[in-house]
Amino acid sequence: MPTLLIIDDEPNVLYSLQAGLETDELRVETAKTARRGLAALAAVAPDAVIVDVRLPDQSGLELFDAIKRLDPHLPVIVVTAFAATETAIEAMKRGAFEYLLKPVDLHHLREVVDKAVALRRMRKVPAVVESDGPAAGGDLIVGRSPAMQEVYKAIGRFAPQDVTVLILGESGTGKELVARAVYQHSKRADKPFLAINCAAIPEALLESELFGHEKGAFTGADRQRVGKFEQADGGTLFLDEIGDMSPATQAKVLRVLQDGRFERIGGRETIATDVRLVAATNQRLDELVAAGRFRQDLLYRLNGVTIHLPPLRERAGDLQLLVDHFVGQMNAKLGRHVGTVAPDARTALERHPWPGNVRELQNAIRYAVIQAVSDVITAGCLPGTVTGRAAAPPAGANALPDLRELVRALIAAGTPELYRRVIHEVDRVVLDEALQHVKGNQVLASELLGISRTTLRAKLATDRPADDR
Repeated sequence: MPTLLIIDDEPNVLYSLQAGLETDELRVETAKTARRGLAALAAVAPDAVIVDVRLPDQSGLELFDAIKRLDPHLPVIVVTAFAATETAIEAMKRGAFEYLLKPVDLHHLREVVDKAVALRRMRKVPAVVESDGPAAGGDLIVGRSPAMQEVYKAIGRFAPQDVTVLILGESGTGKELVARAVYQHSKRADKPFLAINCAAIPEALLESELFGHEKGAFTGADRQRVGKFEQADGGTLFLDEIGDMSPATQAKVLRVLQDGRFERIGGRETIATDVRLVAATNQRLDELVAAGRFRQDLLYRLNGVTIHLPPLRERAGDLQLLVDHFVGQMNAKLGRHVGTVAPDARTALERHPWPGNVRELQNAIRYAVIQAVSDVITAGCLPGTVTGRAAAPPAGANALPDLRELVRALIAAGTPELYRRVIHEVDRVVLDEALQHVKGNQVLASELLGISRTTLRAKLATDRPADDR
């Protein structure tokens, strides 16, 4: 379980942050002084740290430097009640993961912490080839097929060279794992590694995330922000789903690749940066170029060194290796003891075309491990999408009426906030059925639903629409 360390001298802040952030999936430790914080750092080896700028025995920035000397890759989130622009700039230049002002919005802080913990794992846990064995202690890239052997050779050839790498492959093929392997086998493995999913950030915000902005550059820019290209100076930046990037942002990325320089949004100062770019996409960039949605000169820059990840259907012989790997992984994660995959289940798995590739297979095995009532996974434990059987209709008191009829009835009744009401009705049934199936265990329920424990708790806290209360 990942651990978050909070260093702040205000007891009420410590209490509220610990109560708001600690879950079944995140342990929270606290310290009231810099000295105790450094002691806790050694004792609990946290995956992320929140540091207040003003502490009784040392400044937060001095403590930040001490933390970075002990663990250069540890994400540190700096918070303060004093909105000093210079402090924010200095914190981000020194390599802070984020800089936030008090009072901190708990929902936003939770998102920042989740990203920090995920980044810590990407930096800390190596992506290793399956033949290296579990003793390597990393996330395994599983596969012995000829297609995957070519991938391993490409990683070995390109990772040590300080060149841009483009990873191509369908959704769910494992592009992030390959990007991490490239980073961890590179000459910059001891330098920063940052990752951004271009498709997950609104277009209006992506440019600011990458290049930063000056105070007043746009509505809501209340302070200067240092972007990822500046933070990753000397290290590696992974841009996932680069095909979703807007043409304007593409132009600035191209300039960085050409001469290592850029300006923050709204700024005039030219900033130099030395960053190795690893990019990935599930789209055909040549088709996007033909459609006028991707710059051809940027494609030329990215396309020099390319790693093609094969879809699962083209990896003959790898499926059963992956099945056994994911069964072991889910046993450890869920505390189960499934030891065997029955022949009928293996046959069903082999027949499925896996349009969602390795990610779809991982989710199917997770579902099957939860469903298994003994130590054997049978075909009946697999999702209906894999076996081809129709999903059983809901029954009993919690049965959801036909969705179309429900929507028509709510429209006829003049129901306000129609979308929210429909989503609530769906959630009510899905969450109830999932919790009943796992006998109320919220950790297993969140795994079954494919949502985080935090999201599940938030949905359960909203048990009915506000106008029904």
